[in-house]
Amino acid sequence: MRLFSQNKVKTQTTSFLNEFLFKIILNVKMFYLVEVQDYIRVEPKLFGLPTLESVEKQLKEMYKDHYDKELGKVVSVIEVIDVGEGVIIHGDGAAYYNSRFKLLIWKPKLHEIVYGVISEITNFGAFIDMGVMNGMIHISQTMNDYVSFSKTNNLLGKASKRSLKQEDLCLARIIAVSHKGEEAKIGLTMRQPGLGKLEWIKEDQIKKEKEIKKALKDEEKSEKPKKKK
Repeated sequence: MRLFSQNKVKTQTTSFLNEFLFKIILNVKMFYLVEVQDYIRVEPKLFGLPTLESVEKQLKEMYKDHYDKELGKVVSVIEVIDVGEGVIIHGDGAAYYNSRFKLLIWKPKLHEIVYGVISEITNFGAFIDMGVMNGMIHISQTMNDYVSFSKTNNLLGKASKRSLKQEDLCLARIIAVSHKGEEAKIGLTMRQPGLGKLEWIKEDQIKKEKEIKKALKDEEKSEKPKKKK
């Protein structure tokens, strides 16, 4: 398989987007359009279709739930650009077409921020569904607190009293990508500022705004001249 080109899918953000939405949009940075050239084995069951259509159907079947260490996770077959002459190999009833096509892929990258929903809670951490792939957050990386696994299948922070459960919407950062087996294993953290359950981020933002307002008021008071008696 030969890789021709790779272009990042671009996203434009406007000034009215708050920090929250901006971080979610950062997920787009890991989507790529990839042009590939390869010989595609078209099965005999597709011989009755026009060549281009048969190759496209075969590609969609080939790349369904497909992950490649070099390319990433294939999201969709976008377009079949060109199909050459077919070749039949002795003893094989299928036809092989030298084809050029475009794929939409998602490639996990270290330090990128991802948005997802908690799909499972365990005694060692949480699994997060990022839409395209799943990732794992170790219990020690779920929040900046001592965390325990409760009888109600939640993760609870000792000091903060915060809880993490299934269906919670979260922002996390990729801190590890390993390739063992057919799929990549993605490790994430939510301990850093601006990450975690969306409700926590909102709470932290409100707390920070109150602290800033208080600091400004205190500064104004200290600058006012004292009245003489």
